Amino acid sequence: MKPQSPSSMPSYTLNCRMAHEAAALERLCQVVRIRGFRIARMSMESVDGELDIALTLEGARPIGMLQSQLEKLHTVAEVVLDGGVLQSRSA
Repeated sequence: MKPQSPSSMPSYTLNCRMAHEAAALERLCQVVRIRGFRIARMSMESVDGELDIALTLEGARPIGMLQSQLEKLHTVAEVVLDGGVLQSRSA
């Protein structure tokens, strides 16, 4: 089976707010990679002790797989995909 080129994979824009803790950003990137997505673009800003992260992701797997894994990160406060809230909880 021939792997898909990155440009032919679906693209998603995901915005995440999480607590600014040591290695929090590393854990987020690891979950994205393990769930089969590639980060095409990322920007991050630290505001009032939280990280606001904007990701453009590419991947052929269902985005719901990534959602369920991000929900398990204790530092994640909110994840928004294409204008729809995937997961939100108080930090």
